[in-house]
Amino acid sequence: MRSARAARAGGAFQPTWFTSHEWESIRVLVDLIIRRDGRSGSATDAGGPEFMDFVLAERADGGVAMRGGLGWLDDASQEWFGGRFVAITEPQRRQILDDIAFPRQARPEMSHGLAFFTMVRDFTASGFWSSQLGVEDLQFMGNTAYEWDGCPPEQLRKLGVRY
Repeated sequence: MRSARAARAGGAFQPTWFTSHEWESIRVLVDLIIRRDGRSGSATDAGGPEFMDFVLAERADGGVAMRGGLGWLDDASQEWFGGRFVAITEPQRRQILDDIAFPRQARPEMSHGLAFFTMVRDFTASGFWSSQLGVEDLQFMGNTAYEWDGCPPEQLRKLGVRY
């Protein structure tokens, strides 16, 4: 992921798999999935789109489902609101996502959008929580030494066991 590191060092990231329009779309979409808040940054802050670009460029199937899903998203946006996903308003984007984000509530005709959104949500979570920003957000304490003196005596008594 040399290009992602370059982007964080001040150079502009150039996606190798996404087209420029897809790149713009995926960046908008992932930040609707994981937004910046008072505790942490957004999916794009964590380098999630760069992670996706890297993985998709390495896939043997060429990311057919991702490319098709981004096309579906633009088609739905055009049909319902008269513009591509990146050009419609945030409430309109949310309306589309509400129709595909909840598997138990999705109508059968939304199955392609549902499958796409599920894949992107999984990709977004993987990219975010495997990044430094995501690990900090989780307050992950692994990979650090922790001294444990064993189970507290009062709990051992409660359980009726001893060392």
